[in-house]
Amino acid sequence: MNMPSSAGQTRPSRRDFLANAGGGFGGLALASLLGREALAAPAPHPSVVRPPRAKRVIQLFMAGAASHIDLWDFKPDLIKHHGKPSDFGEKVEAFQNGLGPWLKPVWDFKPYGKSGKMISDVVSPLGACVDDMAFIHNVVGKTGIHSQGTLLQATGFQLPGFPGAGCWVSYALGSMNENLPTFVVLPDHRGMASNGVKNWDAAFLPAQHSGNVVYPGSDMPIADLRPHAAGKYINAASEAQAQSLMASLNRQHAESRAGDPRLESRIRSYELAARMQLAAPEALDLKAEPAHILKLYGLDTRPPNWPAVINAEEESYYFSQKCLAARRLLERGVRFVQIWSGNDNGFPRRNWDSHEDVERDHGPLATGMARGAAALIQDLKQRGMLDDTIILWTTEFGRMPSTQGGKGRDHNPYVFTNWLCGGGIKGGVTHGLSDQWGYKPLDRDHPTLVYDIHATMLHLLGIDHEKLTVRQNGIDRRLTDVHGHVIKEILA
Repeated sequence: MNMPSSAGQTRPSRRDFLANAGGGFGGLALASLLGREALAAPAPHPSVVRPPRAKRVIQLFMAGAASHIDLWDFKPDLIKHHGKPSDFGEKVEAFQNGLGPWLKPVWDFKPYGKSGKMISDVVSPLGACVDDMAFIHNVVGKTGIHSQGTLLQATGFQLPGFPGAGCWVSYALGSMNENLPTFVVLPDHRGMASNGVKNWDAAFLPAQHSGNVVYPGSDMPIADLRPHAAGKYINAASEAQAQSLMASLNRQHAESRAGDPRLESRIRSYELAARMQLAAPEALDLKAEPAHILKLYGLDTRPPNWPAVINAEEESYYFSQKCLAARRLLERGVRFVQIWSGNDNGFPRRNWDSHEDVERDHGPLATGMARGAAALIQDLKQRGMLDDTIILWTTEFGRMPSTQGGKGRDHNPYVFTNWLCGGGIKGGVTHGLSDQWGYKPLDRDHPTLVYDIHATMLHLLGIDHEKLTVRQNGIDRRLTDVHGHVIKEILA
């Protein structure tokens, strides 16, 4: 709405302002700094029906399919029958050729906390946190294909073209800080997982709800945050000319497409990009942290070079960097942060897809993840932020209890583990069991589905998952499709 100024004139609308500013980020950032155009806080979506237990979410996604039976889901029978021919008692459809003998957990398990939760030695740093965590060991998927399994966990659908979970949260709740994105994605430093940006694209939701990709600790953590070092030709005169040209194009665009929601989304994206030039460098300045926090995350020292082979120290450093960046973003108002471990399929392995050698691949990745996640939980807890922050750990599916090639494990979409902790989650509990082998749910008629995980997350954010819908091609679409039940057993 236009408001009269002190001179009796009308303040420019957002679209007018963008046209006049020419889309130049410098002009927009200055205008934002001077308070010329404040972003109005959106009204809550009608799906927000209850006081929230949590305000924020961190999703930890292990790309490539992490092995539940080597990390979280202790199976004594696999130890007892190790090396014997695997007999599942039914026909088994393996993804490749992973029906060798039973394979015991690669690492020993020990009990931790007052709850006595058994977890693997390779994730032992999280032993100090198990009494804050709720484990779900009967999660099932629908496919053993990485791309589809990843999409299902990230968006609720196996096909591309649907919004990521963080997009839905952004759409329902809006921003807590107009200078930073509502949904931030921290990919693996080596590249993206299966599907790339499709895992966090807004799809048919307004584009400003898409995940914004950030690479903490890099020279350019956000694409085009500042001119590239090679762009020495950029100067005040060239910027003025660019602004003039863009002003003309924006005016023509606005006049020819009045009320186009895509234009409004683009304008909002340009505005956010401008404000991020001012806010993002400070938010991502990990060196501003005190020494004891850097030490907690293991970021107080770094060798000049990393070994060529995958190693625990490098994985710990990069994963902890993302965890600390996530905490800084959350305390500045970002609602949803997605942290990825592992990039797309390739060899040598830089992901959790351990067909050839679980110990070689999972070892460094799991140690790095556990060190960073443990530091994150402890850091949030000491700041009082864990009470209203949900942490969700997931992967696209699990791995088989039988061997593949002697040291590896094949895909297992029939059961795997998620864990949650933080805002509204009951700590020190296990909900849902897998069978004696970790092959399928113990109660096959009542598994946990990704829709239940998403429904529970939304419930804790104050959202009724059945009411968070958008009409698309004649269908009321939602994150939980036509499924989903809140898992009340893990609520505090």
